[in-house]
Amino acid sequence: MVADVKIKICGLRTEETVQTAVKMGADYIGFVFFAKSPRFVTPSQNAALAVHIPAEVTKVGLVVDADDASLENIISEGAIDMLQLQGKETPARVAEIKAKTGLPVMKALGVSEERDLAALEAYIGIADQLLIDAKPPKGAELPGGNGLAFDWTLLNGATIAAPWMLAGGLTPDNVATALLVTGARQVDVSTGVERKAGEKDIAKMTAFIKNAKSKPSQ
Repeated sequence: MVADVKIKICGLRTEETVQTAVKMGADYIGFVFFAKSPRFVTPSQNAALAVHIPAEVTKVGLVVDADDASLENIISEGAIDMLQLQGKETPARVAEIKAKTGLPVMKALGVSEERDLAALEAYIGIADQLLIDAKPPKGAELPGGNGLAFDWTLLNGATIAAPWMLAGGLTPDNVATALLVTGARQVDVSTGVERKAGEKDIAKMTAFIKNAKSKPSQ
């Protein structure tokens, strides 16, 4: 087992899936506060599900270019430990959100080619973590959760001076390879453990966590 690999299961909406993720050893559980997503939950729904999550598991709230009022509503009514900024938030906005909310922030950034990695630099020292995801297709309504992977070899040997998490197109079948190729120590999955958009598959979730925690083949 690779105990230091941390796993985030994102877009959970039911008590069963939350309890399964916790039981199987997920380190982060993500809740989506973006109305266009099929994984959307309200702050009150999030709060009801969060009672099944122990303190050592980080509850992450995903938002997309949220304004201050929306963030205040999520924080006051919901139950989250960290914000995931999935939109076009600038480094200045990330710093502002951290200051206003007092919560740690994970900034998601899309990658499709090597030059996209340069954009990470602007957020180092500002965001507490980076989420390196595949760029969404042109015209996509969702900035993430599209089930697309990018070329993982772009990260092979890359030096990223901040904690980071790999996302985009991960599945139970490819997560071990992704860890091996990229050197990631944290992974995030949503679409890859669903039976259809917004509905998690218990067997896929279980397999994903098991395979991510198992030592990849050399």
